[in-house]
Amino acid sequence: MKFNTKAIHGGQKHDPAYGAVMPPIYQTSTYAQTTPGGHKGFEYSRTHNPTRKALEDSFASIENGKFGLAFGSGLAAIDAVIKLLQPGDEVISTNDLYGGTYRLFTKIFEGFGIKFHFIGMENADKIESYVNENTKLIWVETPTNPMMNVIDVKAVASVAKKHNILLAVDNTFATPYLQRPLDLGADIVMHSATKYLGGHSDVVMGALVVKDEKLAEKLYFIQNASGAVCGPQDSFLVLRGIKTLHIRMQRHCENGEAIAKYLKNHPKIEKVYWPGFEDHPNHDVAKAQMDGFGGMISFVTKGSDYDKAIKIVENLKIFTLAESLGGVESLAGHPASMTHASIPKEEREKTGVVDSLIRLSVGIEDVDDLIADLEQAIG
Repeated sequence: MKFNTKAIHGGQKHDPAYGAVMPPIYQTSTYAQTTPGGHKGFEYSRTHNPTRKALEDSFASIENGKFGLAFGSGLAAIDAVIKLLQPGDEVISTNDLYGGTYRLFTKIFEGFGIKFHFIGMENADKIESYVNENTKLIWVETPTNPMMNVIDVKAVASVAKKHNILLAVDNTFATPYLQRPLDLGADIVMHSATKYLGGHSDVVMGALVVKDEKLAEKLYFIQNASGAVCGPQDSFLVLRGIKTLHIRMQRHCENGEAIAKYLKNHPKIEKVYWPGFEDHPNHDVAKAQMDGFGGMISFVTKGSDYDKAIKIVENLKIFTLAESLGGVESLAGHPASMTHASIPKEEREKTGVVDSLIRLSVGIEDVDDLIADLEQAIG
């Protein structure tokens, strides 16, 4: 089954009660039992819910995995992965990553005795020098947020397998339409399903997908024991969103390319970060492991002018100044004061997240309208 078909039918069955084509919203917390422990596969909705199960099966299908898990947010999904570890364990992480992930690692889990190394992974060979007997996990974002750095998942997987280390990949920016990390050697794929998978900026959710049954059992235990699950209504909305993921991503990619090229040729723009440019770092890796370059773009104005950047995002009319990304509508953000404000200024500027950086999530509107909006805002 090819991806476009999986997005609609993957892991899905018609509802056994009445043959409903879309899985119903099972708005229930508990299920009747004929005898203690005698039930139809569901006993309590923190543990399992038919609507959530349908979504989790869809997650697994589109990522070419075997086991999917849905959480109340992307950070709840990341939290579950780190709970696989013990005090004294070490994690090697991408240095350019979502600010919420950085905050969770440094402000929560470092306090529990887990050590994190934040490094540039554009050259996978660099990882080896940080590996020791305590290293239990490598955490990768690719493309990274917001600098759009590309990391060779196959190369990192080779290092992880050599040292028997788990490899988790945040695939939020690329989505399984463009990139499937499990096929490249990753053990765990994570998504903020709030973004492209849901696709309509109306739900908050996280996802994990794995192939290994023993690893899945550990994560299911954590999911149930910690309880950070999503409800049936949200599950229904994201499952509906996935059914149009392929056609939405086609337009995100088309519009993203047009806007990236427009910005690159603009006389007032200093630098544009988009993996589709041949001079983008690791463009060849992106071309090999991705089926397209997506609709996420970051750029800085000439002169690295903070005030100019703020003026641009405030003057946009079609692009909405807002947190998040991946919805059908175009969004603009100022990472230094929004998504990455939790990262100390000195640390974020090392990776290029300067005060003049603007991040765009290019939506599926008419691209001519989007370019005209940027033109009037940039001036």
